[in-house]
Amino acid sequence: MWDYPRPPRVEPTDELVTIELGGVRIASTVHAVRVLETSHPPTYYLPRTAFVDGALSPAQGSSFCEFKGHASYLDVTGGGVTAPRAGWYYPHPSEGFEVIADMVAVYPGRMDRCTVAGETVRPQEGDFYGGWITTRIVGPFKGAPGTRGW
Repeated sequence: MWDYPRPPRVEPTDELVTIELGGVRIASTVHAVRVLETSHPPTYYLPRTAFVDGALSPAQGSSFCEFKGHASYLDVTGGGVTAPRAGWYYPHPSEGFEVIADMVAVYPGRMDRCTVAGETVRPQEGDFYGGWITTRIVGPFKGAPGTRGW
């Protein structure tokens, strides 16, 4: 991931990506995209249609990415459990990132389980970044204490 570009690159993946919360699968797709950025593990964005009905609801707040633009947040619900502000999307992403318009990313550490091609993902450290770490990705990664300014 240290050879990932800056600004980030968006690439499609046909690997099976799943998300579980509250003991149930709330999303599954082979049509995700990965955002690859220097010093970060990939962040996976799934089509809204990959989520079961009722899994996503608008949440308060927003954030800004210098590359992707303004993000809006979502509460994520599954199996009677709600993870507040655990998902986000870019309603009108910046030029070059149009492919992620209205696709949804989640913080894997706030879900019961996220998988890529059958492998359970480890969440990126910290409470700001939403990277998905698999055995194919080698750190160190931004997000741990003292790394936010890398």
